[in-house]
Amino acid sequence: MTLAATNWAGNVRFRAERFHAPRSVDELRRIVAAGRSVRVLGSGHSFNPIADSTGDLVSVAGLPRTVEPDGRAGTVRVSAGMRYGELAAVLDRAGLALHNLGSLPHISVAGACATATHGSGVANGNLATAVRAVELVTADGDLVTIDRGAAEFPGTVVALGALGVVTGLTLDVLPAFEVRQWVYEGLPTAVLRERFDEVMAAAYSVSLFTGWRTDRIDQVWLKQRGGGPDAPGTWLGAVLADGPRHPVPGCPPEPCTGQLGVPGRWHDRLPHFRLDFTPSSGDELQSEYFVARADAVAAFDALDAVRDRIAPALQISEIRTVAADGLWLSPAFQRDCVAFHFTWHPDTAAVAEAVAAVEGALSGFAARPHWGKVFAMAPEAVRESYPRWEDFRRLLGEFDPAGTFRNEFVARHFGAG
Repeated sequence: MTLAATNWAGNVRFRAERFHAPRSVDELRRIVAAGRSVRVLGSGHSFNPIADSTGDLVSVAGLPRTVEPDGRAGTVRVSAGMRYGELAAVLDRAGLALHNLGSLPHISVAGACATATHGSGVANGNLATAVRAVELVTADGDLVTIDRGAAEFPGTVVALGALGVVTGLTLDVLPAFEVRQWVYEGLPTAVLRERFDEVMAAAYSVSLFTGWRTDRIDQVWLKQRGGGPDAPGTWLGAVLADGPRHPVPGCPPEPCTGQLGVPGRWHDRLPHFRLDFTPSSGDELQSEYFVARADAVAAFDALDAVRDRIAPALQISEIRTVAADGLWLSPAFQRDCVAFHFTWHPDTAAVAEAVAAVEGALSGFAARPHWGKVFAMAPEAVRESYPRWEDFRRLLGEFDPAGTFRNEFVARHFGAG
């Protein structure tokens, strides 16, 4: 197995001296125990150097593939390198489902959970909130399991790969279900401001797409769980799309999941994109910021005020909600959130200017950046919005006193150890 020299977007070139793709957990343990600087690579879908290493870069995709559903216990044990699209297909055949999925089914289970990647829905926690147990190889090569209920558990799920190499996860599951998806176009932003909570609670999962260029939201994607009536032709001033849509202007809709209210399995509707197509637009950079849902309209207005600095670098922006959780480094820790996501053109200089505008607009809202995406916030500013920051630093010291898993990204935010 050959590891890629860059991340998925190509904006990060990995500097590792050695690349590893172990075929067994025992082989992985030997690699970690012998390493001095070790990082793990998931699907490569991060847009910053969070996975980079100057020593050993390890992929867990080659470890034995394991999916062990237990409908009676309401769990599934899954190997870390599995992609969500692969896991979902196995679960669905067993009559089971996950509570939510991200926009892309291409991402790895362990990588998504480690960075609190999420999906949408006012009542839906991010993907990491389904984790019941974490299995990982620590810096000395030991294999340990940390279960929900352990005092350190809330710090070990969203851990940025800084505590060890995750080899497997046990996730909560529920009975499989169907979803119907509709797309509306042209929601007036005045209506969104007045009825934000109503809009975002209109379906099991709701996403808004805007180019920050007009006074209307370009598209509203509604993912309705189960049955119910067909969607009306107009809704809050928006018009039901007359055919399938892609959220990025000018892109054909074929890579997107089924729309027009056609019922589909949960894993064929909750993501925006299909597993058998190139994710999203394929050539992009991404940023995302989480603010308290109570501040959603004020944050929207602050971003709208700098739209002329955002729009030139932008392909599309997505606005979605994530329910509060108790995971120490989750951007939704202890607060229901609205997430402002930006898919940028692959122009590093233009993106840097736009990111500065976004971060300036959101500076009064204790914004938390997505750990795996492009951001420029100072570590001090990020730290201030996480009440359990020092508890995680303590956990780092306990799990990895020598700093085996602390690359430059981790050290910049949490110290070198």
